[in-house]
Amino acid sequence: MVWIERQDKKMILSRLINVFVKSASLIAIVVFLNSCLISYTFNGASIDYAKTKSISISDFNNVAELVHPPLAQEFSEKLRDKYAKQTRLQILKNNGDLQLEGEIVGYQLTPMSIGQDSYSAETKLTLTVNVRFTNRANSEDDFEKKYSAFQSFDSNKMITDVQDELLAIITEDIIDNIYNDTVAKW
Repeated sequence: MVWIERQDKKMILSRLINVFVKSASLIAIVVFLNSCLISYTFNGASIDYAKTKSISISDFNNVAELVHPPLAQEFSEKLRDKYAKQTRLQILKNNGDLQLEGEIVGYQLTPMSIGQDSYSAETKLTLTVNVRFTNRANSEDDFEKKYSAFQSFDSNKMITDVQDELLAIITEDIIDNIYNDTVAKW
């Protein structure tokens, strides 16, 4: 009977040691994986928020030869909205850690394909924006660049009928490219 009790004690002790080793291993794995933390952002931004807390976005003036009056204000507001929604940066009018300024330099209508009647069958609307970017924490990121995008439409339609819809698509493309070049680093 003493022998059976020793066997039971040995078996219980063996099981306790086994549970302890497994628990210690599990804890070690959890600690190791926790120290190998990988951070993902779903907005594409690669901003060090410890160093960069704000962005100033000046109003973009329209200096193009052909002017659509509400374009400058709409473009500036959509650009601010992009950074407000996609980052934690405080949006300022001036003196931000990051600075964006520029102007709309091109708003062009270009006839494209010629139809059977020798008239243009399609017209291309092109928007060009000149952007100056300044990173006060890292001047190597500074740049000045022109961004351009276009959309085509049927020449049977008046530009006033399709302008707002086309400009929404064009400005979104340009703003996405500006965002990617400034904070996403794609």
